[in-house]
Amino acid sequence: APDLCKHTGARFIGSRDACNVARAAGLPESQLVETAGREDIVSGPGVVRGLPSAHGRVYFNRVAVAGNIEEPPPWPARYTELKHGLVLNWYLDLGGVRVVHIDSAEFFDVELAGMECDVLCLCAIGRKYRPGYTEDAIRLLKPKVVLPCHWDLFTTPIEEEPFLIPQVDLEGFLGEIHATGTPSVVLPMLGSYGFKR
Repeated sequence: APDLCKHTGARFIGSRDACNVARAAGLPESQLVETAGREDIVSGPGVVRGLPSAHGRVYFNRVAVAGNIEEPPPWPARYTELKHGLVLNWYLDLGGVRVVHIDSAEFFDVELAGMECDVLCLCAIGRKYRPGYTEDAIRLLKPKVVLPCHWDLFTTPIEEEPFLIPQVDLEGFLGEIHATGTPSVVLPMLGSYGFKR
């Protein structure tokens, strides 16, 4: 994200922890917008709002790399230096199209109460540790479509298989979504979903 902001001049909007990573990557203060959530940040014709949350539990029912990033880490940072910090889910009103992005299998019901969206980006990994995760998110937000996210393997080059993060049951996730009566769209990875139907 900091590199994308460097190339485009876009603002980097995130928690203090995330902004410290952007600082370490060399992004100037003029492009940083720190938020603790619950505030509307004007962006073009729409707004962006962080929704305070917690990180979902993934492997062995644990939260990986817990903690905060109090200062910009050495750059490039090691994996252990990139704590998750304050977790924010995101609400975006893109001039009439409402998107909620939940990129970890956790959310606080109170932060989503009374909110609806057109598109719900919903995390596929770790949901087994949060009973009712898929159904509750869809019930609260009433999306028109669900876009599964956080299922692709990001530790290898994009051209290499496998595409799926180990232990992600993407087909099962799609089944959970469809059981609510909500359509889903899986963005293809190089023309493939990365699993056999």
